[in-house]
Amino acid sequence: MDKQEAERLVRAYGDAVYRLAYARTGSREDAEDVTQETFLRLVQTGPEFRDEEHCRAWLLRVAMNCAADLHRSAWRRRTRPLEEAEHIAAPEKPEDGVMRAVLALPERYRAVVHLYYYEDLSVAKIAAILGKREGTINTRLCRARAMLRTTLEDTEVAQDV
Repeated sequence: MDKQEAERLVRAYGDAVYRLAYARTGSREDAEDVTQETFLRLVQTGPEFRDEEHCRAWLLRVAMNCAADLHRSAWRRRTRPLEEAEHIAAPEKPEDGVMRAVLALPERYRAVVHLYYYEDLSVAKIAAILGKREGTINTRLCRARAMLRTTLEDTEVAQDV
């Protein structure tokens, strides 16, 4: 893959890959790492794509895999002494209540919600990206919506009090 094609793909799909990575990891730094690794794999493998939709699906699938790899990696399981914790800044919280509720979902639901609502992918395309059946994706969307409804209603009630 030549440099110009790689740059074009980063411009075209970089934001979508980053948003998915952020939805999966909940951390800006981790999302940046996943995004970088995704495009590094693109350049290293240089796959041939049938069309732009195939390219987008490939990038999103690789981003999902990279995020999963990040969660499984040994360095994420390291612990720090309590004395060091006082110097660590608290993670940034999203301002938007809906985004905060989406990020609070269990990962299996968060990814499906993100791909469906934020990336505007169909259930069939999400199923292909995640390697799941369409029925599984529909079930996860339904359960995620119920969790979000409960969370957002509880937040609204708490604000009224």
